[in-house]
Amino acid sequence: MQPTRIAMWSGPRNISTAMLRAWEHRVDTWVVDEPLYAHYLTQVAVAHPGVEEVIAHHETDWRTVVAGLTGPIPHGRSIYYQKQMAHHWLPHLRSEWVLRLTNAFLIRHPAEMLPSLTARMGLPTLSDTGLPQQVEILRFVRNQTGTTPPVLDAEDVLRDPRRALSGFCEAVGVPFSEKMLAWPAGRRETDGIWAKHWYEAVERSTGFEPYRPRDRRVSPELEPLLAECMPYYEELRGYTMAGRAGG
Repeated sequence: MQPTRIAMWSGPRNISTAMLRAWEHRVDTWVVDEPLYAHYLTQVAVAHPGVEEVIAHHETDWRTVVAGLTGPIPHGRSIYYQKQMAHHWLPHLRSEWVLRLTNAFLIRHPAEMLPSLTARMGLPTLSDTGLPQQVEILRFVRNQTGTTPPVLDAEDVLRDPRRALSGFCEAVGVPFSEKMLAWPAGRRETDGIWAKHWYEAVERSTGFEPYRPRDRRVSPELEPLLAECMPYYEELRGYTMAGRAGG
């Protein structure tokens, strides 16, 4: 199989780490966890836990990071799955290197994401959600390549993981593996140093949790931000299989 480097651009408080587990459990895949996070933290001031530790432990030079993302796949694997946070794609990173990757997007309804993010870092801004950056990356890739990258909605994945992941694998040109549907509990060596602050639920997991409908009413303080988020989410949702089918 030809080498495939998948950049999965997500927002925070999504199922992005569970998705990382799904790909990490494949025998043909190497994964990397938020490779631009340390660089991002050297450029912005955010109320994230363990900022100094992340900067000290992970590569902060974005050029070195990008060279690794676009270079040979580690350990001789044929697939390189890159869990990326879209808000880490800062203005000075916005260049053609992303076109050397197979770009894809993982989204979650903002009314489900915002309360969880607020509980972790206080009241976020629109930029903290990664939604504008996801739209910008998608438009850039589409305009440069003439093709629309695949988009997965967390709700669709949790409702039917096999269907969602098999369709996604087909879209990025790799075979689906049943190993993606279940994995051992615990922490991974490939997890970022920030895992102890963010990954407690996924460390207990052995697969994708069943979808549970949630109350999508948010607190009054989040209502203006939710209104800002929705046009970006709806644009991205329109590119999912369910969105194209009118679902």
